[in-house]
Amino acid sequence: MGNGQSRVRGLAARAGGWSARHRWAAVGIWVLFVVLAMGLGSAAGRVDVGDSDQLKGETSTAARIIEDAGIEEPAGETVLIQAGDGGPKATDAEFRSAVTAVVTAVEKTGEVTDVTSPYESDTISQDGRSALVQFDVRGDSDTAGERIEPVLNAVEDVQKDHESLRIEEIGGASMMKTFDDAFGDDFKKAEYSAVPVALGILLIAFGALVAALLPVALAITAIMATMGLMGLVSHLQPMSETANSVMLLVGLAVGVDYCLFYLRREREERAAGRDAQAALRIAAATSGRAIVVSGVTVCVAMAGMLFTGLAEFEAMGLASLMVVAVAMVGSVTVLPALLSLLGERVEKGRLPFLRRRRTGGSGDSRFWSAVLKRVLAKPVLSVVVATGALLAVAAPAVGMKTQNLTLDQEFGDSLPIVQTYNRVNDAFPGGSEPAEVVVRADDINAPEVRSALAEFRERAISSGASRGPVEIKLHDQQNVAFVYVPLVGGSDQDKAGESLDMLRDEVRPATLGEVDGVEAPITGQVAGNKDFNDQLVGSVVPVFAFVVVFAFLVMLLSFRSLTVAITSIVLNLLSVGAAYGILVAVFQHGWGASLVGAEGVGAIITWLPLFLFVILFGLSTDYHVFVVSRIREARLRGRTTRDAVQHGVVTTAGVVTSAAIIMVAVFGIFGTLSMQSMKQMGVGLAAAVLIDATIIRGVLLPAVMALLGERNWYLPKWLHRMPDLTHDESPEAVAPPASRDDEGERVPV
Repeated sequence: MGNGQSRVRGLAARAGGWSARHRWAAVGIWVLFVVLAMGLGSAAGRVDVGDSDQLKGETSTAARIIEDAGIEEPAGETVLIQAGDGGPKATDAEFRSAVTAVVTAVEKTGEVTDVTSPYESDTISQDGRSALVQFDVRGDSDTAGERIEPVLNAVEDVQKDHESLRIEEIGGASMMKTFDDAFGDDFKKAEYSAVPVALGILLIAFGALVAALLPVALAITAIMATMGLMGLVSHLQPMSETANSVMLLVGLAVGVDYCLFYLRREREERAAGRDAQAALRIAAATSGRAIVVSGVTVCVAMAGMLFTGLAEFEAMGLASLMVVAVAMVGSVTVLPALLSLLGERVEKGRLPFLRRRRTGGSGDSRFWSAVLKRVLAKPVLSVVVATGALLAVAAPAVGMKTQNLTLDQEFGDSLPIVQTYNRVNDAFPGGSEPAEVVVRADDINAPEVRSALAEFRERAISSGASRGPVEIKLHDQQNVAFVYVPLVGGSDQDKAGESLDMLRDEVRPATLGEVDGVEAPITGQVAGNKDFNDQLVGSVVPVFAFVVVFAFLVMLLSFRSLTVAITSIVLNLLSVGAAYGILVAVFQHGWGASLVGAEGVGAIITWLPLFLFVILFGLSTDYHVFVVSRIREARLRGRTTRDAVQHGVVTTAGVVTSAAIIMVAVFGIFGTLSMQSMKQMGVGLAAAVLIDATIIRGVLLPAVMALLGERNWYLPKWLHRMPDLTHDESPEAVAPPASRDDEGERVPV
């Protein structure tokens, strides 16, 4: 680490310089890009992930057979008619009268078809006190929830006339309507409230309306452009509503963060006495470079989702990758142009009740100065205590139990329809979520095929996989048959999974598998969950390896230090592990679950650990790159490593704290949602960011770097031929001791 003078280099510095000199052109190009992306995306339309794209394996095969046959499966509904202990049985006149009333009432609505009485389908429980009336909703199953209300009302009217019985409806359409009514606006409200929350925190951080609006405006335009790009890209990689929501979350987080880093540095340099042009050039060369390094690393992390083979994850990964790339480009191009145009007007709209803090341009934080003084005084103790605390927090993650949450786990039992779901499963195990065997043959009515279907139905029950009734629906023209098999185990995912394995591994090979030319993939809710879990587990190692290895390489190339690259990976893994531990403690063990409304969940939803790893590994890089860049910058100027660490952490504390508060607040909003999967995601993200911005960046990072000293910058000789992607700003001579902490010296840029 020497001193000297060299001409500024680097993409971020050159981009910022060009944008500041051609500010109207830069702004115009950005606006044109956003408008074109939105227009072209709207014109192209968006292709969403289809059923056959969701998974590999049997679930995908079954969906493809159905799509190829052109069969539109209607939304199925069920009415449970149930008597209490000592009440009438299904054979009694009162019970039969209620069944007839239900059948008549739902048929009169004109919204249903294929109404089946329990006396025809043998859907009567073993104790004879529960029966099911089954029917399909007319029209598209995706919009059936919008047409089910008349049917629900008809069933309610029958209930009023038969108060001695419990009569209630459940099915795809009724659940869709119930959840839309209860939670439909929940997610959107969270999305819409995230922007005002971020703006409010930025107002406090900057104390000026214009300065606070810039990061939000850039984040929103980046999100708008990405939405358009998603429409174009969806014709190659289908997208989804979930990918859209994740993109919005990530886009808002990184878009605001990147602008915050850039804008804070520009303001800091002006406060230190630079003229506006010099302050912009320094911000471009320093924070601009940190943004590029961070953005590339986050993109690499998001790209890890593409290795899962799961269409939903691939859509989320690609959407997140695109919004990060767009936000990164916008931050190093249009932002310097806007700052050049605004000049001192960036301070307009100052809030009178927020006194502007002036710290001589250093941006030092008194709180973090006090913390750093103690950390650097006893770095070994700080490392031991902080690492021990994080490992203790992460310890519960060792016993993590992942599963696809059942209806009552996801929504609790406060909704009547969830209670209905449980009652149906108690009376008819697996009846609410049967396995579906999709059978395709050259001739579905061939004697050997019909015989195999009958034998399959018989063996499904005799094997113990199902208690029946097993229903067969033939589609003669398409030579396809659907076989619905209620699985023993019902809502117990483990037991239902065992029943599914028995169908797939024993019953099917001995029956349908004996007929040449017959395909019989088994799908359904339980099968889909199992196929998803199997594929997810198989993708963990390649995704993990890809993200860690490529993040390591990006850090190595960006800082030309083997030590910095290794420590960044280890610290990121510690923060992710701590987030896992908090999730397991709260949602699985129930410690403090009442504080977030998560009582009785007992498990972590299957997709969350891998999703959190990828997202958190990427977002954690933001702070790490920004802080270490400032430390390295100070070291290049001639400070000792210890002084550089003190300077880098303290001067970035304000912006890192502001950025972390925004992320924690935005993610915390999602932790308030009613759906446990969204609550788990919000709590996990918020906890990890909070840990990352405090314990990791404020204690562990400075303590570790202080202990390592000059070894922080170690690079083996055989790696010296690597591309030099280090700091964009040239080092300068050390200031005299009397003004060592003064950032007002001239920086050649």
